[in-house]
Amino acid sequence: MKLHDPQLLKQACYVAGNWVTAIDDAYTPVTNPSTGELIATVPSLGRDETLSAIHAAEKTQGEWAARTAKERATVLRRWYELIVENTEDLATILTLEQGKPLAEAKGEIIYAASFVEWYAEEAKRAYGEIIPSHKPDARILVSKQPIGVVGAITPWNFPAAMITRKCGPAFAAGCAVVLKPAPDTPLTALALAELADRAGIPAGLFSVITGDAVAIGGVLTESPVVKKISFTGSTGVGKLLMAQSADTVKKLALELGGNAPFIICDDADLDKAIDGVMVAKFRNAGQTCICANRIYVHDSVYDEFTAKLVEKVKALKVADGFEEGASLGPLINAAAVTKVQNHIDDAVAKGATLAYGEPQPEGTHFFPPQVLTEMNDDMLIASDETFGPVAALFRFSDDDEVIRRANHVSSGLASYAYTRSLSRAFKFSESLEYGMVGINEGLISTEVAPFGGVKESGLGREGARQGLEDFLETKYTLMGGL
Repeated sequence: MKLHDPQLLKQACYVAGNWVTAIDDAYTPVTNPSTGELIATVPSLGRDETLSAIHAAEKTQGEWAARTAKERATVLRRWYELIVENTEDLATILTLEQGKPLAEAKGEIIYAASFVEWYAEEAKRAYGEIIPSHKPDARILVSKQPIGVVGAITPWNFPAAMITRKCGPAFAAGCAVVLKPAPDTPLTALALAELADRAGIPAGLFSVITGDAVAIGGVLTESPVVKKISFTGSTGVGKLLMAQSADTVKKLALELGGNAPFIICDDADLDKAIDGVMVAKFRNAGQTCICANRIYVHDSVYDEFTAKLVEKVKALKVADGFEEGASLGPLINAAAVTKVQNHIDDAVAKGATLAYGEPQPEGTHFFPPQVLTEMNDDMLIASDETFGPVAALFRFSDDDEVIRRANHVSSGLASYAYTRSLSRAFKFSESLEYGMVGINEGLISTEVAPFGGVKESGLGREGARQGLEDFLETKYTLMGGL
């Protein structure tokens, strides 16, 4: 590994302002999914270290919240600048442990930095209000206060952006964060903690703990000091955290699984729709929660669309993330490979046609992109998130029909529709039961818009002003006797 700043590769956890090594040499290996090679090891910590982090966070959070919004903003602005200055090194670490192409990793680092920049600005905009009173000698004041200590749990598919999307607004609001990153990708989190320390984040306000997921998560959910859990990951784990948080009635922010429909109408600009599918389906090798999982194409343009898509997919290059021209890196692990292959096998067994796709190379995590046609709603892909580079094409002939089919799942994170009709655009926007809708657009993520889902895809919003509000409590004060 060639880093401009080797200090960014940490093999210790950042706990209460100190870099903590493993106890009794209990380390967890971090491997490169492209090669299987060992990159580094990180401490396998647990309950005691998490309690220490929570204790430090509780002490520091009050002092941080007492600072002016401008002071907090200045520290966040410096963190943003350091992330941007170290983009090359952070992207290198990210590609090594996660596998995505280096150019894509650099894009994620800039995207991650954008949340810190945005909330450095939003820190000064946690506005309250004065409401006309019901009594002539009283005034009604509404103010915003930080929720307190936050437990954050982040996934492996976007190991930088999912951290800053939580920590940026939390710190801006005056909260402290105890973070547990995904075990597959802890090094990016630790590098961001190093830069946060350099930026002046107070000791104890931010801790990053790797190790026993059950023990760490258990402490975060059971502790009365932790007032909020912010989690991005699978629906199953989200439900577990929700249940574990019930005894202390914590505030929850859950960004869970998706099964995004991508609808292409008969009046769509097919070339633009193809571009939208390519980014929504194949970014990060299909390992995104807002990935186009079910691609519904109108009967009248189905064959033309399929032919155009296959030509585009053929041009994708599956390779190590550091290889020149790589379009898709590896899947994260062997279990991911097995799941994607099972989805393909199920579809083919139930009548789907493999319009394009090469066999998955055995013994690796690389998975060539696939295009499946003549899909039906009885196949696994119709109800289960694939999380891989498989474009599954379903036919439809009627707008009401496709909306019904698109909504007939338990998830409701992202959805997409391509049409030249303004009335159709509004119909899809209002009828699709999803927290986010992209009309004639396949890339919808941005720090300036609220990100989140409905139904079993989660609670709360990240990004935009709503992301700051999620870390604030509303306090009502009645000033009487005036």
